[in-house]
Amino acid sequence: MIRLGSLAGYPFEGPRVLGGWTPPNTAAVYAILLRPEPETKPQQFAVISVGHCDDLSREGFPFKHQRAACWIERASDRWNLHICTYEVPGGLPSHREQIAHELMAVYKPGCNPEKYDKAWKDEWIGAYTAPTTGPLTTDRDPSAEP
Repeated sequence: MIRLGSLAGYPFEGPRVLGGWTPPNTAAVYAILLRPEPETKPQQFAVISVGHCDDLSREGFPFKHQRAACWIERASDRWNLHICTYEVPGGLPSHREQIAHELMAVYKPGCNPEKYDKAWKDEWIGAYTAPTTGPLTTDRDPSAEP
């Protein structure tokens, strides 16, 4: 298991070598990974592509996927490509899409044509102030209190 995403992340199954993987007939979010330094840091991975689908067995895995050429070029070797999947419990296609967009914003995978920003802008939710949004400390001197 590997955790991907912001904060605690999502528990993805894998990573597994993509070349030897048989995709199941299930809906999931998936991430394609490579090992940038397989000899010196074999447990370190980089996310190069993220997607979601209703049926992994129909996505063209391992190497008939529409982005497979990009994956192979980035990894320099098809055996350096790995996949991890997350079957969203009770998730609808919209949930999988939202998770995929979050992962694209966090990792900025080079083989995804879509780009997402993880920043919030005031005009999206509006700016506001409230007593609970101020600083957690004050300017008063605690030694001056009685």
